Amino acid sequence: MLFMITQVHTPQTCPKDEGGADLLIDKNAQGVTVKGRWGAWSEHTIWYLVEAEQSEAIQRFLDPGMKRCTCTVAPVAEEPIIR
Repeated sequence: MLFMITQVHTPQTCPKDEGGADLLIDKNAQGVTVKGRWGAWSEHTIWYLVEAEQSEAIQRFLDPGMKRCTCTVAPVAEEPIIR
C-alpha cells in the first residue's frame, strides 16, 4: 500500500545543522520503499510517499524522529474509486 507521511518539526528541533532531514528517518527500515520526498523547508515540514505492507515497518522508518517531530500517515491510492 502507498502512504503519504507528513512530518513536522519545530525550528528548535530542526536537524539542519546536524546532518539534515535524513536524521529524522531510518532510510534502511526493512519493508519500506520511499517513492518520493518533498520539503517545505522554511515551514519545517517534510512529505514522504512510501510503500509498505505493515504498519510496523512505517514505525521503524519514522522512529529516529520520534523525539523531534510529529507525523501523520495517510493511505493513498493512484487509482480513482470506481463506483
